[in-house]
Amino acid sequence: MHDGRTRNVEALKPDRGGPFLETHHASITVLRGPAAGMEYPLEGKRTTLGRSAQVEILIDDPSISSEHVAFELGSDGFGIRDLASTNGVRVNGSDILATPLKHGDLISLGGCELQYIIEDRARNTKTWVLDSEDATEEEP
Repeated sequence: MHDGRTRNVEALKPDRGGPFLETHHASITVLRGPAAGMEYPLEGKRTTLGRSAQVEILIDDPSISSEHVAFELGSDGFGIRDLASTNGVRVNGSDILATPLKHGDLISLGGCELQYIIEDRARNTKTWVLDSEDATEEEP
């Protein structure tokens, strides 16, 4: 419609985080707490963790705030940001408000302990296998 008041807006395309997520798989593994043993992939630009049904990673523990932390993707990987939680956030034993994460970092949220894991993604190379009969050309 071209009435002067309406404009065409292109739909947003989901962004999986650019080059970092194309070459790496990042996840959070719960080491201690009610979700111990669970692994949660970090697949978008921002992933929130807490007790609320509105977060992407739900951990039902009273020492975790409704929206406790956000994992935010930067050019070199993920960082963590405290979302004004009651019990705070510790990374490798230090209190933080926001900090970049590196492989193996230990994250303490209330009574839960998590670990940040980065793995290289396997490159999907296309491979074709042809039977010798299929590979020959037929004469017309």
